[in-house]
Amino acid sequence: MLELSFNQKTVHELLQASDRPLKAYTILSEIQKLGIKSPTQVYRALEKLIELGIVHKIESKNSYIVCKINNCSKQLSTSFLMCNKCDNVVEIEDHHFEDRLNKLSKKFNTQYLHHKLEIYGTCEDCIL
Repeated sequence: MLELSFNQKTVHELLQASDRPLKAYTILSEIQKLGIKSPTQVYRALEKLIELGIVHKIESKNSYIVCKINNCSKQLSTSFLMCNKCDNVVEIEDHHFEDRLNKLSKKFNTQYLHHKLEIYGTCEDCIL
């Protein structure tokens, strides 16, 4: 079990309870009553949670989501399917994906390091 600070635990619990990615200032407004008053406190907690691999940043939305994959080690290389209507986000767990990106990079004489892939579409619930 991870030892989290009060701020980290509070931010993580809020993200766990959310079914959508949250922006840092949304997190701050939700947890101010618990004594976390500064954006810096939220950002530091988020940085540590990302470092631990239990939270991911959704770059295009400048928001954060809790990782739902057990023992996720994807701190730098992440892939998400995101609904453009309801903001539902699903993390893609494909162990061969990085191998394919590595091969593609080699084809173009580039060394693959990492990726952040956000694929937009419409989820099944929003299509119906």
